Amino acid sequence: MSAPTAFVLWVLFFEVSEMKKAKKIISYVLVAALSSVITAGIMIRNPMVTAGSKLDQLSDLIEERFIGEADVTAMEDAAANAMVQSLGDRWSYYISAEDFGAYQDQMSNSYVGVGITIHLREDGYLDIVQVTEGGPAEAAGIEPGDILLKADGQDCAEMGIDQTKRTVRGEEGTVVSLTVRREEQEMTLDVTRAYFETPVVKSQMLDDHIGYIKIMNFDSRCAEETIRAIDNRIAEGAEFLLFDVRNNPGGYKNELCKVLDYLLPEGPLFRSERYDGSTDVDESDENHLDIPMAVMVNRESYSAAEFFAAALREYGVAQIIGEKTVGKGYFQETYQLSDGSAVGLSVGKYFTPEGVSLADTGLEPDVQVEVDEETFAKIYYGTMNPEEDPQILAAINVLKSGNQP
Repeated sequence: MSAPTAFVLWVLFFEVSEMKKAKKIISYVLVAALSSVITAGIMIRNPMVTAGSKLDQLSDLIEERFIGEADVTAMEDAAANAMVQSLGDRWSYYISAEDFGAYQDQMSNSYVGVGITIHLREDGYLDIVQVTEGGPAEAAGIEPGDILLKADGQDCAEMGIDQTKRTVRGEEGTVVSLTVRREEQEMTLDVTRAYFETPVVKSQMLDDHIGYIKIMNFDSRCAEETIRAIDNRIAEGAEFLLFDVRNNPGGYKNELCKVLDYLLPEGPLFRSERYDGSTDVDESDENHLDIPMAVMVNRESYSAAEFFAAALREYGVAQIIGEKTVGKGYFQETYQLSDGSAVGLSVGKYFTPEGVSLADTGLEPDVQVEVDEETFAKIYYGTMNPEEDPQILAAINVLKSGNQP
């Protein structure tokens, strides 16, 4: 092959190779150009939204342009809940307008319903673990151990426990249809809703000498019922007092302080510091009870329940028996919003009489008594007899042995 021929072939190869490269480059340029055109087209058709806050902008876009159906209330609830959750504070919470009435009932220890306590099963249906004596559910024939399947014809597993509660509750005097299963039999019963005041305190004598006082919460009527129970047990001859605040979620500071003031001598009861830096100390007067005491707590005792136990121990009048508590050190205030919803926002810190914060630490009991999950559930639902309750038995032993502080 002559040199000129070889040169021509090399040139042809080079041109073909370079053309291929050029085509690739051109294709990349075309793609980029088309992308720019498409992007520009989108920007032209959908200009940037700038009016109002980000949430306002998003809400407007969804309402105006979303091709499906948008539930504005559901969007607002989800957004409000997400805002509160973003704070990273486990104690602040959002309450929808739909749930606010039930929240108020809970805080007032009263509600309109049928008088049953339910517990979620693995299959999504609901165990009826308690039936209020003399209530409408009992009158209709519902028994503890029944399984709640439907409420007003709606499947409870599909509704979930919260929606089921809302369906069962309603206006006083109205009727709700409940379908339950008992062993292999299903039955539908009509139950008339009634107004209930939930007992805040349960008490009895143990071993003839120990006045047992179980405080469910520190919400409305707590102080009144607790002081009355204490007086009744002492009148019956109680030589010791055993307080039970296991599974107690806390409540109002003024209810807590009234009970502590009745029990403890003169001195500080509760210290708090608000978001604006202001501080407050609640004080006890010199009147108090002079009787040996003990108090039981567990992994579900928090807020006012923890501070109740801490105050009794710091004043040297009671030992603490049970399990380590949750460790809540912030207090919340509830603010209702314009649509009827509300937010419970942590606005301050609180401290024991000696100025100790329990935040994220909780209370370590003087006598630790752990229980298994089955025993814990029985204690939680009130189905365990005191004679079989290992934590009550340990507390009785502390009181009778004279090992109080």
